[in-house]
Order: sequence, then structure tokens, then C-alpha cells
Amino acid sequence: MIGWQTPYSGSIGAIVRELEPGRAVVWLRDRRSVRNHLDSIHAVALTNLGELASGLALVTDLPAGSRAIVTGLQVEFLKKARGRLVATGRAEAPERSVLDSGSVACVARAEIRDLEGDVVATVRADWQIGLAVPAPPPPLTDTGDSG
Repeated sequence: MIGWQTPYSGSIGAIVRELEPGRAVVWLRDRRSVRNHLDSIHAVALTNLGELASGLALVTDLPAGSRAIVTGLQVEFLKKARGRLVATGRAEAPERSVLDSGSVACVARAEIRDLEGDVVATVRADWQIGLAVPAPPPPLTDTGDSG
């Protein structure tokens, strides 16, 4: 489902294990398609996983009628990543009343751990959140009746 909405995020084949407002847990299975030449999980696959987990945490907490876009990413790689990974994303979206005044910046974070429980990477995603612009009403059509 995620790969359908955001094809690039779906490219790593991550599995959403838990999802609730402000929190997401996503697994990544270690396989050849996400590895680098050092026989560990590629930095960009880790970045993608962290952005996915943090983004899911945020969008599940967004008020109705809002939208968000990533404006920056910071990733810190702490250990070679091997084996199944677990990314836990956390975020707190602004209240609807805050968005009524205009778009706001928000930060979502993810921590990626290996099966030993060691943190292999952390991700900070900066988001800009605003209200979705409603679609304009359809144009009035002349039915030909003048009377």
C-alpha cells in the first residue's frame, strides 16, 4: 500500500509493523537489493527506512485537511547495518488551530536498530505542514434554459 502511494519509499520493501498517531514501527529485511559493496545495508536504504518511519509517525498524527512535505533530512550512521532492522518513528503534528494561521515547520525522528538492539542510524526529517488547498468548484454550465 505504501509503495502505491509513495513508490520510492516502497522500493526498499519495508514492512509496517505498528502504526498509531505519532508513532510507527517499520521493519527492513536484509537482502541483496538493499546492500552495498561492504556487505551491509546501503546508506540510502537506511535513510529511506528512517524517512518512512518518521513520516508515517507524522502523517498519522496530522489533523484532517492538512498536508506535509519533507524539507530536509539529517542522517547519522552509527554502525554497519546487517540483519533485520527495526525503525521506530516518532512525531507530533501541530493542532489544526495552529495551521489556520499558516504553514508551520515540524520535526519527525526515527531510530533504526539491529537485532542486537544497537542503534545503527538516526534520522531527523524536517517537514512543512499546512492546510490542503480545496479544489475550486466546477464551473457553472449553461443548460440552454433561459427561462
